[in-house]
Amino acid sequence: MARLPYLEADQVAPEYRDMLKRNTNLHKLLVNSPEMARAFHGIGGYIRFKSKLDPRLRELAILQVGWMEKSEYEFTHHVKIGKEFGVTDEDISGLMAETDGKSSKLEPLAKAILKGAREMVRELAMSDATFAEIRQHLSDEHMVDLVLTIAFYCGVVRVLATMKIDNEPYYKEVLEQYPIPGVN
Repeated sequence: MARLPYLEADQVAPEYRDMLKRNTNLHKLLVNSPEMARAFHGIGGYIRFKSKLDPRLRELAILQVGWMEKSEYEFTHHVKIGKEFGVTDEDISGLMAETDGKSSKLEPLAKAILKGAREMVRELAMSDATFAEIRQHLSDEHMVDLVLTIAFYCGVVRVLATMKIDNEPYYKEVLEQYPIPGVN
């Protein structure tokens, strides 16, 4: 159960109701601090709609963070979002295999991005070797977007866990398809 209330549109000042267009528990809780919620929405919106980073690769990086952190909410939401941006079931199976140190059919750049995300989750930063490998394929702008995307979602999973935000019931079917080890 969440540590703060989920607010509905009628509980929020009219100038902040636009932040509840995405009817998720995360957004309903964050709007308890409307200006912080607006700032959060700003970077999240940039990542999803304005970044020039390939959206499939972006979503794979976000999924890797959710998987590594055992964040049911983050992982299941981004499975659905990722599929809108070209992530396939084979990609998700590849992510799981790569996380377990097994080979997959993912292309080398996707493997390197997943490795970089794992390193940022586990070690705080990407190794020089992984950064250099990814940098061979991405521009400086794309590298900044990738690193900030991974870092942002490392933060998001901590917000979800600390605030004990409940996953919406309709995402449970995703968890049934892709059970996260150690998550009920």
